[in-house]
Amino acid sequence: MQDETPETYRVTADELRQFIERFERLEAEKKDIADQQKEVMAEAKGRGYDTKVMRKVIALRKRDSADIAEEEAVLDLYKQALGM
Repeated sequence: MQDETPETYRVTADELRQFIERFERLEAEKKDIADQQKEVMAEAKGRGYDTKVMRKVIALRKRDSADIAEEEAVLDLYKQALGM
């Protein structure tokens, strides 16, 4: 039984190392993508676009149109209630 433990541990350690290394590679890729996104926004800002508004538009494009319409209706209602 004692002979099986180191081999089992070694296989588990190898598998664990593979998971960790895959995750680390994905982290590096994620950083590269984030850097590219920053470059796109910097370029857009350099051409005069409002990047804050662009980010809002990007977030809206990810959402369902019915959900957006409902939120906008509630926002309008709240603004009216506050006299805005």
